[in-house]
Amino acid sequence: MNHALPTLHEIEAAAQVVYREFAPTPQYHWATLSARLGADCWIKHENHTPVGAFKVRGGLTYFDQLRHRGELPREVIGATRGNHGQSIGWAARAHGVACTIVVPRGNSVEKNAAMRALGVTLIEHGDDFQDSREHATELAVARGAHMVPSFHADLLRGVSTCWWEFLRAVPQLDVLYVPIGLGSGACSAIAARLALRHPVRIVGVVSAHATTYADSLAAGHVVEAPVSTALADGMACRLADATALEVLGPHLDHIVQVTDDEVAQAMRMLFADTHNVAEGAGAAGFAAAWQERESLRGQVVGTTLSGGNVDSSVLASVLNGR
Repeated sequence: MNHALPTLHEIEAAAQVVYREFAPTPQYHWATLSARLGADCWIKHENHTPVGAFKVRGGLTYFDQLRHRGELPREVIGATRGNHGQSIGWAARAHGVACTIVVPRGNSVEKNAAMRALGVTLIEHGDDFQDSREHATELAVARGAHMVPSFHADLLRGVSTCWWEFLRAVPQLDVLYVPIGLGSGACSAIAARLALRHPVRIVGVVSAHATTYADSLAAGHVVEAPVSTALADGMACRLADATALEVLGPHLDHIVQVTDDEVAQAMRMLFADTHNVAEGAGAAGFAAAWQERESLRGQVVGTTLSGGNVDSSVLASVLNGR
């Protein structure tokens, strides 16, 4: 379903939309991480966006496309574990649109506070993201509001700019490790690779405690899988998106599953070596590279630190090795 992916022209246009809000994020070659890995390791710092995650790029282009089509609504509704909700909240505020976000009960306290600070009306409903998404969809219908999906071509336009920046800045990359939540990050990496005709191998990373994408890609159709990750909330997806699977299937090199323990170890290594904070999903790419480090010797490896939005108490526990 490559027609759903943005072209090079569309990615370049999306970058201009994104850059009205913030500059390109940096990518650094970290010597200490490289020494650990036995490979040249580059980190794309998406934790340096205004909401601490790559998702805001997609929110900006989604709303820009609504505006361009003359379809800006008076209210939008969405569902999230945090970063997508901050993205929608940021973009909705910039366009003067009311925003309601549904999160699961027990969601990150600090992500909830960040969304409220952006003017979001927050509703806690359900035990996981899928419950929240279904409730948000019902609310949008009942209220005549616009439901912002978590996976959509207009989101991919913006998110693709992250990987377009990365591949242009570090054209020698051999392999990219990309975490998969609902799939916009990995599909956008594929879009950027195809648009730039870059030979980089793209490896998808899922939580070993939320395997719907790994199971669905293996089966060739959507397979629901239980979610039990306590750390990688940005990857806590119970039901894969069928459209995302059509993009990922032909273009991912392979899938790596990372446990919460491996994610916690990656968070500690990233903090020690870069002094940047990674949330669980934000550290998953490096966790996968670390798992496969024996096969990466001498290569140029890239991943994102794609989220820095971890609750202080969780970070303290992880850094203390608990």
